[in-house]
Amino acid sequence: MPLDLNLTPLQRAPRLLIEADLQPVQGTRFQPTGFPNLGHAVYESPDGNHQNVLVESAQSMANRLEAVCWNSVEDDWVPPLQGLPFVRVVDSEGNTRTTSVLEAHRLNSPYILGGKDTSILDVLKKRLANTSEGRVSIQNLARVLLEFDANALLHGVFLARKTLAGGRLRLARALSAFIEADEARVASSGGVKNDILNPSGDTSKGFGNVPFARDEWVSPRIAAYFNTDLHQIRSYGLGVEVEHLLIALGLFKIRRLLDRGLRLRTACDLEVTDLRVTRPSSFSLPALADLEAAMPVAIRDAEAKGAFGEGPRVRNVCFR
Repeated sequence: MPLDLNLTPLQRAPRLLIEADLQPVQGTRFQPTGFPNLGHAVYESPDGNHQNVLVESAQSMANRLEAVCWNSVEDDWVPPLQGLPFVRVVDSEGNTRTTSVLEAHRLNSPYILGGKDTSILDVLKKRLANTSEGRVSIQNLARVLLEFDANALLHGVFLARKTLAGGRLRLARALSAFIEADEARVASSGGVKNDILNPSGDTSKGFGNVPFARDEWVSPRIAAYFNTDLHQIRSYGLGVEVEHLLIALGLFKIRRLLDRGLRLRTACDLEVTDLRVTRPSSFSLPALADLEAAMPVAIRDAEAKGAFGEGPRVRNVCFR
């Protein structure tokens, strides 16, 4: 680790908690996330005096924290992360279809474990054969998963396959995040889809004028919360080099997501107004440039300790 990336204050801390105050980049309105059969997640504040709204869920934030690590033009890690293992899903002609970095369930993606190409599944079966009965060793599971994709050790994974220890292999999220808005109030509006040729046309077929309602929200305080479970990372028992790698990778994800801007949806574009570490108070969040410089060093240190195994850094699996 470079000297300017001082992780010493985290050595005995059970959690690293970070908060970021946010505001819309323009105007005051924003559009929260929505859920099927629920709509916006609105709930009472703990004191019961006002309502809050969930702006972005933990599962969505995990996907966003992974997405900022990926270069979609080159179909590879962004430069500071190159050298980390991942699984690439290709078609019969060798073209990339997706990767373990982009898949919502990471290594448990049906494109990785559910196709006719069972090469990855076979390796996992062999390496995790000793977990078929008895208590699952989190240390062994983490050691194997690290050879395929470090994201699984930060964002969690559930290998829900009966052939893999009866579907008992799972890691909880070590890095979780969400965004919520306090004292939120609805900003109702609407519009009309105009049909200049036939305003009274059959709307069931896409013709005619169609009025619609639209709800956005306003709030005096929007905040993003990030929680890194340092105790869980240490419990993997993978050595100080891997611990530093995972912590630095989590910090890189957080910094890059916040520094690039949070355009969560067309009508939800947010920016940071204040950023702070709440636990431990002795730790200062490194700048993105420092983290970009630290990641290649952390990857090389972990690799030198054999953390990524003897297999290829990029494993291909064909899905037809």
